[in-house]
Amino acid sequence: MSGYREIEEVRIPMEDGVSLSARLWLPDGADRTPVPAILEYLPYRKRDMIRRRDETTHRYLASRGYAGVRVDVRGSGDSDGILTDEYAEAELDDALAVIAWLAAQPWCSGAVGMMGLSWGGFNALMVAARRPPALKAVIAIGASDDRFGDDAHYMGGCLLNENFVWGSALFMYGAYPPDPALVGPRWRAMWDERLAALERTTPFPALWLGHQRYDAYWKRGSIAEDYGAIACPVYAVSGWADAYTNFVLRLLANLKVPCKGLVGPWPHAFPNAAAAPGPAVDFLGEAVRWWDHWLKGIDTGIMQEPRLRAWMQESVAPAATHPLRPGRWVAENAWPSPRIRTWSLAFGAGTLGDDANDDASSPLMVASPVTTGADGGEWCAFGSDGEHPGDQRADDGRSLVFDSEPLVDRCEILGTPLVTLAFSVDRPLAMIAVRLNDAAPDGASTRVTYGLLNLAHRTSREAPAPLVPGRRTVATVRLNDIAHAFPAGHRIRLAISTVYWPIAWPSPAPATLAVDANASALHLPLRPPAPDDAALAPLPPPPPGLADAPVELVPSVAVHKLVRTVARGEHVHVTARQAADPAALPRVRLPAIDLEIGQRFERRYTIVEGDPLSARTDFSAAVELARPGWSVAIEGATKAWATATTFEFVADLRARLDGTLVFEHTWQVAIPRDHV
Repeated sequence: MSGYREIEEVRIPMEDGVSLSARLWLPDGADRTPVPAILEYLPYRKRDMIRRRDETTHRYLASRGYAGVRVDVRGSGDSDGILTDEYAEAELDDALAVIAWLAAQPWCSGAVGMMGLSWGGFNALMVAARRPPALKAVIAIGASDDRFGDDAHYMGGCLLNENFVWGSALFMYGAYPPDPALVGPRWRAMWDERLAALERTTPFPALWLGHQRYDAYWKRGSIAEDYGAIACPVYAVSGWADAYTNFVLRLLANLKVPCKGLVGPWPHAFPNAAAAPGPAVDFLGEAVRWWDHWLKGIDTGIMQEPRLRAWMQESVAPAATHPLRPGRWVAENAWPSPRIRTWSLAFGAGTLGDDANDDASSPLMVASPVTTGADGGEWCAFGSDGEHPGDQRADDGRSLVFDSEPLVDRCEILGTPLVTLAFSVDRPLAMIAVRLNDAAPDGASTRVTYGLLNLAHRTSREAPAPLVPGRRTVATVRLNDIAHAFPAGHRIRLAISTVYWPIAWPSPAPATLAVDANASALHLPLRPPAPDDAALAPLPPPPPGLADAPVELVPSVAVHKLVRTVARGEHVHVTARQAADPAALPRVRLPAIDLEIGQRFERRYTIVEGDPLSARTDFSAAVELARPGWSVAIEGATKAWATATTFEFVADLRARLDGTLVFEHTWQVAIPRDHV
């Protein structure tokens, strides 16, 4: 381990005169003996909002002989310019310029790696597809190769509520100011430019609602369009509790370059973070082994190890919080693995079995209440309490259910479960949710994985088409990738519903699904035991963190609740991060930069029994940035609802400087429904 120095602010010039703000961690002696640089490139404010996470990562890398580099994306944090969208062309063009700039620095060996979680994993893959000469390898964590169907927008063509919540939060990010203590007096002009640009901008949720099918907007930046564009090695990492897991196995199957995959039990977080479910591992140590091999030419043995390492999860009782997921590491030397076989289970009259069941001669019908999905948990877990799906029995009761016989032997799956479904529907527009559950002998039902499909997208997501009511058709439903061990004595359960609220927006009218059980089946990726698993080198626990801890001034609490008003049949799901006194803001102080940060948010998903057009999403958030003599407050609120033909979206945003209102604007947008 070596020493290092930190440089709080470096400006990286772009060709159009904009400069991006970077924070650097340089190993001692890098000016004499240049080192590789590791770039993390995000809009999440390196100066304050994720300062601690950045320090954890880049201090570690610098202590192991790498230049850690954190750059704020154009229009965010302390960088110049305007944040116009996710992964805008300007953002990717800037990344090429940043990489070239890094490679030319006297302290850099000329070799650059790129890594990141979520946004940073997405743009690492997109930048790799542009093949900048100095970019030698990437690590993408919790990312995706499919911006439309495997991101926060349209899962299986179904509109996710996350589209509104995440889009609203990101839109507010565009209103945050740079830090005067860092950029100097010009901070106000930079902030005014951002606020003026926001006023002319379509809020991101409405922008994304303008693209309800897989069109050119989504194809740009979706790596699945051309896996061959990536020419440098890729390490793909995720967790089973993350919503961004499927890209790992798809990259392993499709990239033509050296590629490794690692999937643990983790949520949407770095695997070394103390985020539930664990166990956490020394992921940064694993990352250094990768970087040493590809950026320094050191044989660490990492490329002689199995291509995929995954956490085989043991069965657990359903719970909204799982601090740890019991399991063990398993590995496959190739993916797709020739060891894994497909186990097809035919549908019967409420049964799953190896043989077709001819007692299901009549179609099996389901018309789910609009409250189905209430126990689905969060679309994506981030490591807080209350995020995981609870006991599925209530949702099972609102669904069409197929159960296997109790298993005689333990059954382990690893990969992508698929469902072949023969069906008809009584409406031109409908969706389905398919859940794979682990049903215990005591009746508890634990969700293992699930998939959604907008049935208008059954044959094409580029050109969706309405159903012909009553006409039989066949579709394949892809469930999220998973590793899970079903114990002997448990049943494999498949549950099919026509609603999955509040994760997905309901179809405009209630639909009845008729399933032809004799032509439908569940296909499981059955993994036989491998003796080599026991010989896997363990992934050690993470070392103590190196980051400066903030001082907590007003503690925050997580709120997850469902409020049911019986007289109105109204169900309201509330998720919030707030202080014990809801009128106050949770607040921390960052002593290193003499800054206080206050933050809270709340989201509400409302629906009334029997009425899919009653669905509504409300989001509100507030942030304050303050130090003696300077304070900025941003407050925003959005709401979304739908008619049979349109989505309606309203946003309000206010900004105050030292208590004085300096910006206020309301946006109202109506977007036609497009087969959703």
